[in-house]
Amino acid sequence: MLSRLSQLAPISRRVPTYLAPISRATTASPSVARSPARPARSHATMTNDTLAADGKMQAARYYGRGDIRVERVPVPQVKPGTVAIDVAYCGICGSDLHEYLDGPIFCPIHRHPWSKEQIPVTMGHEFSGRVAEVGEGVTDLAVGDNVCVEPYILDPAVDTSPANNTYHLSKGMGFIGLSGGGGGLSERIVVPRRWVHPVGDIKLNEAALIEPLCVAHHAFRRSGAQPGDTALITGAGPIGLLTAAICKAKGVRAVMSEPSELRRKKALETGVAEAVFDPRQVDVAAELQKTGGADVGFECTSVQVAFDTLVDALKPAGTIVIVSIWGHKAQLDMQKIVLKELSLKGTIAYANDHPEVIRLVQEGKIDLKPFITKVIGLNELVTDGFDTLINRNDTAVKILVDPRK
Repeated sequence: MLSRLSQLAPISRRVPTYLAPISRATTASPSVARSPARPARSHATMTNDTLAADGKMQAARYYGRGDIRVERVPVPQVKPGTVAIDVAYCGICGSDLHEYLDGPIFCPIHRHPWSKEQIPVTMGHEFSGRVAEVGEGVTDLAVGDNVCVEPYILDPAVDTSPANNTYHLSKGMGFIGLSGGGGGLSERIVVPRRWVHPVGDIKLNEAALIEPLCVAHHAFRRSGAQPGDTALITGAGPIGLLTAAICKAKGVRAVMSEPSELRRKKALETGVAEAVFDPRQVDVAAELQKTGGADVGFECTSVQVAFDTLVDALKPAGTIVIVSIWGHKAQLDMQKIVLKELSLKGTIAYANDHPEVIRLVQEGKIDLKPFITKVIGLNELVTDGFDTLINRNDTAVKILVDPRK
């Protein structure tokens, strides 16, 4: 039976009613009855047999704007060259929120060229877990290994070797957990070996943040920043904070601009930023120019005034990297960009970033624990997770979902 998320009332009046899930009163039909609650299980005791008792598992499935349902779906089976992973934790990403509020965007309404799926699809692409089974031909991973996933769905003909740093830009690129291929918001997933990364002794709740940390790392690589440089980061949300963490680990001084008091406090508490300014109270560009300006800038807000601040704050010949996803056109002061010889670069996702990011965490150069706000169950995905991140987003950095909780 299909089921809506466990509490189906709209998230809040602040979310337009046409974007919210159908209310509980409208779901009396048996076809949308809620799945029976199951007791929480320990990851240590969960085995292939417990999942296979009826051949099904719990998964959060995306049907369209404002419509996510927890369903019992078949447990995926390994094939040659693939790895079955029992999911431990899955982070809620801004992309998931965009799909819920404004989608479908990445979730395919027509058959995806490589996953061969279309909505409904299982969600979740920021996840970690333990290897449950390996398919034929996989010899370098063992059952019980802790892993995270680089969640790509690509044309099998694309070169994904370390020699190619643009495989993520290939035609028809999709993401596991958005474009099909299962997702981390389920109890188990089967992934091609290429995209599975061992994390060693990194705790699995922290390993769930490797994926967004790779987004920040890729942006850093695009910037060309060098040790001793100063970076101005506009926005201290999850990606802004993780970008600051990468900067610090690489010997780059991070300065942040953020209007939210709670987020400014988090940036200072975690130690990732040397200074954090409130742009409503301080001329951030003028502050940076007192010491000659920033060498690089990272735009993590998709807000016009934040971008303008970077243009004014950078040194001549500096580089601005656009990390945020813009749902609207931006305005560029071309004359300023030309006269300062600024470089403007985009960045999307990651390519060959996971090994280096995992190493940074393993070596203790980045501490991910402070960025984890809380852990919720799959049935709380919308009513607790999405609600918090949509309506009180400055109170949380990363909310994790335990799909077996």
